[in-house]
Amino acid sequence: MSETDIDLLGPVDYLVIEFPADRPPDGSALPLLFDLVERGVIRVLDLAFVHKDAAGSLVGVDIADVGFGGDIDITLFAEAESGLLDDDDRLEAGRALEPGCSAAVLVYENRWAAPFAAALRRNGAELVATGRIPMQSILSSLDAG
Repeated sequence: MSETDIDLLGPVDYLVIEFPADRPPDGSALPLLFDLVERGVIRVLDLAFVHKDAAGSLVGVDIADVGFGGDIDITLFAEAESGLLDDDDRLEAGRALEPGCSAAVLVYENRWAAPFAAALRRNGAELVATGRIPMQSILSSLDAG
């Protein structure tokens, strides 16, 4: 990635999505992810799958071996390897999993925010904090109000 590419990059986030042991990933969310990519809302930088066996050992799973159904071409996501996500990151994600569960680890650029972020960087501004409010907290606040 060139310096010019980095100057134009939007904020980059990651998600670790756990799938219960009795309900492995089925690919039903992939069309929605694909739609976000197609509309330019996000760009998938890395997508990896891991599985924690009953003994607690972590194994990487190739996206082609996940066994997704449906019409989406998973090779579009299999090629998403920016290098931002490494083995240590996969291990860290796996530590959050319950035994027997699988997870998708997704690293993505928020392309919708790229022009805004680039303008701020050109002005010397930098992001010093970020966060996300969990849905449960929002619902609790709304119920209390």
